Amino acid sequence: MVVIDEILRHALERDASDIHLKVGAPPFLRCYGKLGPEEHLGTLSELDLRDILEQITDERQRTRLEEDRQVDLGYGTDELGRFRVNVYHQRGELRIAMRAIPRRVRNLDELRLPEIVGKLAGEGRGLILVTGTTGSGKSTTLASMIDLLNEREALHMVTIEDPIEYAHTDRLSVISQREVGVDVKDFASGLKGALRQDPDVILVGEMRDLETIETAIMSAETGHLVMSTLHTLDAPETVTRVIQAFPDHQREQIRVVLSSVLKGIISQRLVPRADGKGLVPAVEIMVNTALVRDIIKDPERSPRELTDAIAKGNISYGTQTFDQSLMSLYRQKLITYEEALAQATNPDDFALQVRGITSTSDARWDNFDSGDAGGTAASGGGAGARVRSPAQPAPRLVQRF
Repeated sequence: MVVIDEILRHALERDASDIHLKVGAPPFLRCYGKLGPEEHLGTLSELDLRDILEQITDERQRTRLEEDRQVDLGYGTDELGRFRVNVYHQRGELRIAMRAIPRRVRNLDELRLPEIVGKLAGEGRGLILVTGTTGSGKSTTLASMIDLLNEREALHMVTIEDPIEYAHTDRLSVISQREVGVDVKDFASGLKGALRQDPDVILVGEMRDLETIETAIMSAETGHLVMSTLHTLDAPETVTRVIQAFPDHQREQIRVVLSSVLKGIISQRLVPRADGKGLVPAVEIMVNTALVRDIIKDPERSPRELTDAIAKGNISYGTQTFDQSLMSLYRQKLITYEEALAQATNPDDFALQVRGITSTSDARWDNFDSGDAGGTAASGGGAGARVRSPAQPAPRLVQRF
């Protein structure tokens, strides 16, 4: 019988981030972003997958798998730590994808996140969104922000996760972690319940539907700090996605509300390091300045104007675009020029900047070139005291409960 713990132990020794198991193939490991087979572990049979399924799931989870044809869950041992797991079917056969979760929550410095991320975590109310593709480090960033607050303040923080990944231990704060499918039915009902649990901070693992988005915005509007994620590539796309989730007749209202409650958007991409020893985050940071609020409220303003506002706020507000972040990483020799160019939002403009050629009509790089690039490697622990800014008046959403 194949023992899953032996496969996972080998994966951890290889410093793998992900493990893929399928019938008729050896286990595949993703190491430093590259996926490859571990031939010496042998080919897995359907019986092997069934045995592994028995080892990592309980009866309730297997029932959900039969009903929904897939299931998310957490698996872990004291020796190996925790793994996020998705079990699914492909042409009738079982497949299992597992992601290793580090035992310790790394701080913002270790994650090489800009200092402004810590300052955003210190906001007393409002909405903070962390975005990116699957595997871009969104959950890790949120866990680090929660850990920072836990270290510094006495708060009640409620998380709704699917599944629970990082297990937090109470320090100054009390942290209530609720898992979808175990402690709560879904994100929307968990978020509604959290409002009755005297929270200071609410973390919603993902805003998957209109009800969750609407409730999250309303929760932020009524004085809570709400953190959540979206699968969007950058800050302008995130703003557009939130607004377009609402029916046409509500979009004008939601623009005003969102411009009031949004504190910031952190968008991430993981880029291979130049030395081949892992990945480093390229991070776009949008802070909700007066200019950003005006752009969000006005349907005639374009997403490009948001990008320009982010770029020009580098010195004053600590904001940065993806291309500015990539330039900083390249100048620090953390990533190669080829990788930076491949990841850049505007490769042609990026190439010109590297060569020192600046268009007189493009002022987006002016502040960046006159100072530090948003602190990609800057100190990330500067949350300080929480900002209890007075609530800004805005139209309220209709409460659904």
